Amino acid sequence: MVSLQEKLKKFVGHRWVVFVCAMWDMSFAGTAYMFGSISPVIKSSMGYNQKQVAFLSVAKDLGDNVGLLAGFISKAWPVWAVILVGVLQNVVGYGLVWLVVTHRLPSLPLWTLCFFILVGQNGSTYYNTAALVSCVQSFPENRGPVVGILKGFVGLSGAIWTQIIAMINLPDQASLIFIIAVGPAMVSLTFMFIIRPVHTFNQSRPSDESGFMFIYSICLLLAAYLMGVLLLENMFDLDQNIITSFAVILIVFILLPIIVPIILVFFSKPKSADEEQLLQPSIVAATTPMHNEINDNVISKHVTFEDAKPQKNGPHRGEDFTLTQAMVNADFWIMFVSIVLGCGSGLTMINNMGQICQSLGDNNVNIYVSVISISNFLGRVGGGYFSEVIVRKFGYPRLVALAMIQAVMSLGLSYYTIGLVGQVYVIAITMGFGYGSHWSIALAATSEVFGLKNFGTLYNFLTIASPVGSLLVSGLASTIYDYYAEQQAKHRIQIYGASTKLAMPYYGTGNNNELLLCEGNICYSLTCGILAVVCLVAAGLSLIIVQRTKRFYSQLYGNGKSLS
Repeated sequence: MVSLQEKLKKFVGHRWVVFVCAMWDMSFAGTAYMFGSISPVIKSSMGYNQKQVAFLSVAKDLGDNVGLLAGFISKAWPVWAVILVGVLQNVVGYGLVWLVVTHRLPSLPLWTLCFFILVGQNGSTYYNTAALVSCVQSFPENRGPVVGILKGFVGLSGAIWTQIIAMINLPDQASLIFIIAVGPAMVSLTFMFIIRPVHTFNQSRPSDESGFMFIYSICLLLAAYLMGVLLLENMFDLDQNIITSFAVILIVFILLPIIVPIILVFFSKPKSADEEQLLQPSIVAATTPMHNEINDNVISKHVTFEDAKPQKNGPHRGEDFTLTQAMVNADFWIMFVSIVLGCGSGLTMINNMGQICQSLGDNNVNIYVSVISISNFLGRVGGGYFSEVIVRKFGYPRLVALAMIQAVMSLGLSYYTIGLVGQVYVIAITMGFGYGSHWSIALAATSEVFGLKNFGTLYNFLTIASPVGSLLVSGLASTIYDYYAEQQAKHRIQIYGASTKLAMPYYGTGNNNELLLCEGNICYSLTCGILAVVCLVAAGLSLIIVQRTKRFYSQLYGNGKSLS
């Protein structure tokens, strides 16, 4: 008879506990999505204009997406040390921003505040790297669901923080910066010694499928619940007690996944001694570096099936690539460009949602932003599940799922171009879902094709694709918008006369040039048409990877059907 103390010890070292704690950590790590809430108080307190706030936003995006240092550190340092570095950066960076904004420190130049935000936001890359690498190594046979769920909760953390802050009822907006500085850090410190790779002799268990299905169900309920709450808060002036109740229910939803390891450890049927030796997780010491090899059983499955000719540069597919080896590999760069085009298109439309609504005279921008947030979450979770079905049931390469989703994004953009009814909802749903899906499907595929040993470094390099894509594509969107705004202004002058300023909508003045406002579907219809083609190109690149890796995947997931 196993004693309660032994069960508790087994519970703490169980890989499902690691996964659930990583989910909780990710639920509060996505502070980048809170920038829109803290930028107004920074702007008013520091006396910045919108252009200066834009510089702060760029610094935030760089900090959130450039995590190569976190990836390199994760190869040599234990997980708890990686998390601790993230905590220090988070607290110091945003803590200094809070001190400056509240005038506890003297006013500093804009570039220093940009640097503080970059450092503070970069802390989240350490949380992400620690959680993803630990859980992918703990569940190497379930990479799609693991990556999808974890990235999904990162995307949803902005909505989660919004509800918790509404319950707290902060005294002023500057206090929100303090919450961002210490909140995620406190959560990460709580789980610092629990989140780490936990390896077993037999990674795949019959209980895994039911466990993931239970968590998927919670994810769907959580998404529906948050959408309902956000709609109610937008439509009605709710009492503080009701808002508090909503937040408490939300916290209960977030805590529910712990049921899975509780059932597996405390209520599952006892195993025989031989079974227990095979199935019991070996508790890896918290000081074990992330790069430790997973067991020979799992490693062999991922590196011995490639019977194609050796790659000209670097290892075979499925073996452990370093970043340098990956960067001379055609598969890696084709995948990177596909992510740049797909994510760039999605992020551009997401970032311009306010202007899209304004051009159409639609005042429901908050609702659309909420729709995007929920769709992003469902895309990350659903993309991981959908791609897992494709590789396990059919043995097809995982990027088949990404190509299909990029094609759906193209259809959504084409729908807006035509100008049919409900076009903003279609854009919000398809762009949010499509953008989110990239981060579950592509990252899981990366761990399969390029190995687990250096996954942290490879993952953090691929995340650079998002700001790169946004930078390239958003320039096109703004150019087209400004062109049509100028054409409309000239047309109004012809009708009303050059001296009639009231006939010309504009934001204000800057450098004696009026910042004109574009009106109508035309403002973004051409942009959407171009981006629809861009998404099709991205889908084509994904299919090239599918063609190149089909033999590898059919052998990796041998019980599935082959593409050939």
